Amino acid sequence: MSAPDPSREAILDFIEAEREAGREVGRREIAKAFGLSGGGKIWLKRLLKELEEEGETGGDGVARPVHPRGALPPVLLCEIKGKDRDGDAYALPLEWNEAEQGVAPRILVERPREFRAKRHAAPAPAFGDQVLLKLTRLKGIEGYGYSGRVLKVMGKGKAQVLGIFRAMPDGSGRLIPIDKKAQGREALIPKGQTGDAQDGDLVSVALRRETRFGPPEAQVNERLGSLKSERAVSLIAIHAHGIPHVFQPATIAEAEAVRPAGPAGREDWRALPLITIDPADAKDHDDAVHAAPDADPDNPGGHVVTVAIADVAAYVRPGSALDREALERGNSVYFPDRVVPMLPERISNDLCSLREGEDRPALAVRLVLKADGSKKSHSFHRILMRSAAKLSYQQAQAAIDGQGDEKGAAVRDTILMPLWAAYGVAARARDARQPLDLDLPERKLILKPDGSVDRVIVPERLAAHKLIEEFMILANVAAAETLEKAGSLLVYRCHDEPSLEKMRALGEVLALIGIKLPKEGVLRPALFNRILGMIKGSENEIFINEVVLRSQAQAEYVAENYGHFGLNLRRYAHFTSPIRRYADLVVHRALIAAQRFGEDGLPKGTTLEALREVSTRISAAERRAMAAERETADRLIAHFLADQIGASFDGRIGGVNKAGLFVKLDGTGADGFIPASTLGADYYRYDEAAHALIGERTGESFRLGDRVHVKLVEAAPVAGALRFELLSAGRAATGGGLGGRGPAPRRGKGGAFGGPPGGRSGPGRFAKGKAGKPKSGKRR
Repeated sequence: MSAPDPSREAILDFIEAEREAGREVGRREIAKAFGLSGGGKIWLKRLLKELEEEGETGGDGVARPVHPRGALPPVLLCEIKGKDRDGDAYALPLEWNEAEQGVAPRILVERPREFRAKRHAAPAPAFGDQVLLKLTRLKGIEGYGYSGRVLKVMGKGKAQVLGIFRAMPDGSGRLIPIDKKAQGREALIPKGQTGDAQDGDLVSVALRRETRFGPPEAQVNERLGSLKSERAVSLIAIHAHGIPHVFQPATIAEAEAVRPAGPAGREDWRALPLITIDPADAKDHDDAVHAAPDADPDNPGGHVVTVAIADVAAYVRPGSALDREALERGNSVYFPDRVVPMLPERISNDLCSLREGEDRPALAVRLVLKADGSKKSHSFHRILMRSAAKLSYQQAQAAIDGQGDEKGAAVRDTILMPLWAAYGVAARARDARQPLDLDLPERKLILKPDGSVDRVIVPERLAAHKLIEEFMILANVAAAETLEKAGSLLVYRCHDEPSLEKMRALGEVLALIGIKLPKEGVLRPALFNRILGMIKGSENEIFINEVVLRSQAQAEYVAENYGHFGLNLRRYAHFTSPIRRYADLVVHRALIAAQRFGEDGLPKGTTLEALREVSTRISAAERRAMAAERETADRLIAHFLADQIGASFDGRIGGVNKAGLFVKLDGTGADGFIPASTLGADYYRYDEAAHALIGERTGESFRLGDRVHVKLVEAAPVAGALRFELLSAGRAATGGGLGGRGPAPRRGKGGAFGGPPGGRSGPGRFAKGKAGKPKSGKRR
C-alpha cells in the first residue's frame, strides 16, 4: 500500500526550510523529497497551484514562499525597549495586542557593521526610539525569533507616563495612571514639581525616583488637557498612543489655498444619477453608486454597476505638506465623541465630499456583471460627477421596503431598485466565493451632550449596508487587477490564513462543544463557515463567532501580494476611501499614472522598497487607531457602569489564565476581571488544555465560554478596568461542554485588578457614534 500524501503543512514547512537554506525548490524537488510518483505528482501539482492562488508561493513552477505563515512582515515598525544581559538592544512591535495576538516576539537589534556605521547605516537607536527594522528569522538564540537591521530611526516614542493629576492640600499631588496594568501603582508629585497642572488634568510625567517600598516620585512634564472641560476619554487615548491630532500650520494653509478641480481632463458624468448612501450622521461622503441593466444582448441578465470615489489625489500631491501629514497619520481615527481626520476638513468635508447637487471630481470604475454575478469586465475613468441624492442607510432600506419618506420614494424606482437588482446578482457570486461569514453584533455607544454614555445599542444590519459593502469590495478587486495588469507598483490589502498555533487553540475550544476541527487539508474560509453554521441559533453562537474571529490573522498593508484569506480573494487593494486611508490614496495615484489620467499620479521612480516602508507605517498607524478606539470604548463603558457598583449582571467567560477569569457582559459587551483568589474556599489551578480554572479539592471548574452571573465590585473609568465578583457556582467535577452555569450563589473576596482583559471580540466591536464613521467592512 502506498504511503499517504504529505500534508499541506508538511509541504509548506519543507519549502520554507529550503528557502531559508537559500535553495529554490520546485515540483521535482518536492516530489523527490516525499517520494511521490504517479497520482501523488498530480496531487502535488494541484496543491502547488492552490498555494500559488492563495499567495503562499510564487509561480513559474517554483515554490517560493512569499509570506511565511504566522510570521512577522519583512519590514516592521518597532520600539527599542531595552538591553538584554549580553548588552544587545532588543525591540518589540510598536502596536501589539497581547490579548488577541499572544506574547509579543522579542527582536534582537543588529549592531551596525563598522564600515556601514560611518556612511550607510541608520543612526544608532536609543531606548524609546521607534525604528523601522528589516527582519530576519533567527534559530537557536534563546529568547529571540527574529533579528532586525535598522533601516530608519523614526523618532522618540512615548517615553512618558500618562495619568490624571490629583491635587493635594499641601500643594503636592499624586498621579493616577491610565494604564490598566498599572492600576493601584500611583506616583507622588512633590510640591514644586506639579507645573501648571490643576486637579483632574491629564498630564505627562517623568518618574524621578523609584523606591522598594512606597510609591515612586514623579515630576509633571506637560499638561495635556483638562478632563473637566474637554472630551476627556478620547483625549487620553490620543496622547497615550501618540496620535497626531493638531494639523501643522503649513498643512492648514495648503488646504485653504486649494481651489476646486474643474472639468479639464475629465469625462463629464454629471448626468449619471449616482447617489451616496451613508450613516445618517455622516459629514463626508466619499463614495457614490449607480446600477442599471446591461443593454448588451451578449450579456442577458447582466448589470452595469458604477462606483465613484472622491478624487483626493487631485488636491493632495505627493511630497506636499498635506501628503506628509496624511502619511504620518495613516488613517482617520473614529472615537464615539470625535474624529481625528487624516486630512483637514477643507479637503475631507468640503472639496472631496460628494455633496448632493454639487460638481465633484472623482475616480470611477464601471463594472459589468454577468447574470451569475461574476465580473465580465471593468474600466476606470477620471470624471466630473454630481450626486443626484444623499440617503442614509435607513432611508434607502425603508424606500426599498415601501415605507420610505418622500426623498427615498422619489428615487426608489429609478435608482434604488436597479441597485438592489444588481446587488442580488453580485451576492450570488459572493456566496459562491464563500468569504468568511462572521456574525457578530456591532455595538454602538450613544452619548449624552456631556460626552458620557447614554445607552449601548446594536443597530440592525440592513441589506443597504451589505449592498454598499459588496460594491466597494468589487471596486477594490478591480483596482488591484488593473494595476497588476499594468505592471504597476501598489499597496495591497492582505490577510494571512490563521497560524498553526491559533488553529490548535481554536480546535481545543471547539472540542469543548463536541466539534472536531480537521487536522489536514487546504485551509479555506468555507471551513470556518461550516463551523459557524453548526452553532447558529445555539447559546454558543456569539461566543464561537468571537473565538473564530480571534483565531484569524490581522489584515495588513503590503507592497507584495499574498492574497486576502478572509474575503477569499487572490488580489485585493483599498481604493474606496482615500479621504480617510492613505493606502487608498496611493492606489488612486497608481491608477492615475497607469491609466495616464494626469500628472498627479504615483511619482516616477517610486520603488518597491519605498512602498514597503509606506505599507509598514500605515499598517502600524491602523493598529494604533484600533487600539485607541478600543480603549476609548472600554473607558466610556467603565464610566457608564461606575455608578452601578453592587449591581449584578449576566455574562460569559471570555478568557482564562492562571490569574483569573475575564468576563464579557451581555448587553454592553463590557470586559471585566475576576481574580482567581476571589473564587472561593479552594485553590484553583489553571488547566491550559481545558481553558479552565479547576479547584484542587472540589474539582469545581470555570471554563472558557461558561455562562456566569457576576456582581460589579470596582470600576476604574480612567483605565477602563472593571472588577467583578462571581455569584454563580462553577461546574461540578463531571461537568461537560460549554454553556453551563450552576445555580448556587457564591461570595468572593476582595482583590486587585488583573491584567488586560481577554476574550475580546476584536477591534471595532463598538460602532462609532459620530459623523464620518467607517462603513461596515471597510477595514477588511
